[in-house]
Amino acid sequence: MFRGVPTANRNVGSQIYASILVNSIYAMVNYPVTLINTLLAPLSILAVVTFASHGTLLPVAAEGALIMNMVSSGTSMQGDLSHLKNDMRLQDMVVSSPTGPGIYIMGMALSEIVYSIPTLAVLVVFNILFVHLTAFGSVILFLDMATIFTFSVSLGFLLSTLSSDIVQSWAFSGILSPILTTIPPVYYPISYIPLPFRYLAYISPTTYSAQIAQNAAHFISISPRFRGCTGRFFFP
Repeated sequence: MFRGVPTANRNVGSQIYASILVNSIYAMVNYPVTLINTLLAPLSILAVVTFASHGTLLPVAAEGALIMNMVSSGTSMQGDLSHLKNDMRLQDMVVSSPTGPGIYIMGMALSEIVYSIPTLAVLVVFNILFVHLTAFGSVILFLDMATIFTFSVSLGFLLSTLSSDIVQSWAFSGILSPILTTIPPVYYPISYIPLPFRYLAYISPTTYSAQIAQNAAHFISISPRFRGCTGRFFFP
């Protein structure tokens, strides 16, 4: 399988593959019910927003579900790292091994993506059906998702260094979910928030991610100045 591949590349590939096996494949094969939980989180909010808006916000919410999945995948790494570090003591083994910190984080990040593949597949189908992107818009959306995922992974890694127990990690997850994906205008346009409170939404980085995604789909038009957004679904 690795014939003709340099030893260094084989080692890196093996280390990343081991992270994926330990952190995603194991749970997906042995506990598939966890995948249902991952899928229900973005779809439940998508359904609520769609019903409340009588279907008007379905395309916007479909993109928001993608953002929520990327954020949840990245931040959930803090619980996985905390478990591996505090319960299984696997991180001590990694530190004493030839595996570098960059390869370790890359492997863990990719494992979160692999774990989210079933959910991503469903959400991508929703976006293909209801969000009609151009080729350029698709590239912007992909880069937007990659950027917010990178931020979420960094945040998850930071919180894992502060967490001393998996129970504490669960508390962090419960706090991050509403702050980053439920309260901010991810599933709906920011113009739905009254102006005195709209400025608070810009504290969350997911607000910018959502606006980039909505602009790529031509749902809104982002002004070069801070004047709010105008678009198909709402008014300034």
